[in-house]
Amino acid sequence: MALLDRAIVRLLPAVPKPIVHRLSARYIAGPELADACRVIAEENRQGKLATVDVLGESVGTPKEAQAFVRAYRAVLEAIEREGLDANVSVKPTALGLELGYERARDNLEQVIRDATARQNFVRIEMEDSRWTDDTLRLYRELRGRGHDNIGIVLQAYLHRTDGDIEALAELRPNVRLVKGIYVEPASVAYQDDGEIRVSFVRALEALLGAGCYVGVATHDDVLIGEALRLVTGHEHEFQFLLGVRSELGDRLVREGRRVRIYVPFGRRWYEYSLRRLQENPKLAGYIAADTVWRLLRPTGT
Repeated sequence: MALLDRAIVRLLPAVPKPIVHRLSARYIAGPELADACRVIAEENRQGKLATVDVLGESVGTPKEAQAFVRAYRAVLEAIEREGLDANVSVKPTALGLELGYERARDNLEQVIRDATARQNFVRIEMEDSRWTDDTLRLYRELRGRGHDNIGIVLQAYLHRTDGDIEALAELRPNVRLVKGIYVEPASVAYQDDGEIRVSFVRALEALLGAGCYVGVATHDDVLIGEALRLVTGHEHEFQFLLGVRSELGDRLVREGRRVRIYVPFGRRWYEYSLRRLQENPKLAGYIAADTVWRLLRPTGT
């Protein structure tokens, strides 16, 4: 299956943009905030929570960074206005991290203060390993400023993650635990699926043992099975990308589990679609299999 997944990914750049749009439509809410609100409302009706990502990263000017600040504040306002059960996920480079640490910190704090006023929550995303130190520094500094309504993301495939968990344990962070999707060298990250799974389980055990709230963010059946074994008695939720493994999310909700859906929206859908699929061939496989199943299943089912 891994070979098939990678073959699908290699073909993506040759796929006409309208076809990519059609295939990605189930995995991106749409270009506008209203699209995200519509999708979140439906997820809420199905008993699921949401976190919202305004598509885009690595801005080149302070003006672009401020545009993302305004966009996230608009999301928080819409969540409150429409009574949605959702929070936001923010990429530091979208708020200007490449333009300077202090600029990103100040922009992020604007979003966090807005969320605080609305009794909401901000997840600080983790990007590629170039930004890991600065992202963790942002989290630590903002927690030190009294902002408790923030969380962080840790990537199990990074060699450093065990040490990061130990260093953060005193803060009992709210953590989204993921495998990791960015292409990293072997000197930085595990390359073997088995090693990544072992690291994920080890990280989950350490986080739960430290009393952290953990968002178990994976579509991997093996890891979900391990997580179900480990999380009993601990604060946790399961997180899935919009449109991926929906039936599994439904099952967990029926079992009384807390499930949160990652809802991206915005006009940079094409870049997001290609990056997500190219950096995670297994996700491409999930989407391809799901698409084929929907095409072949009998009508009316």
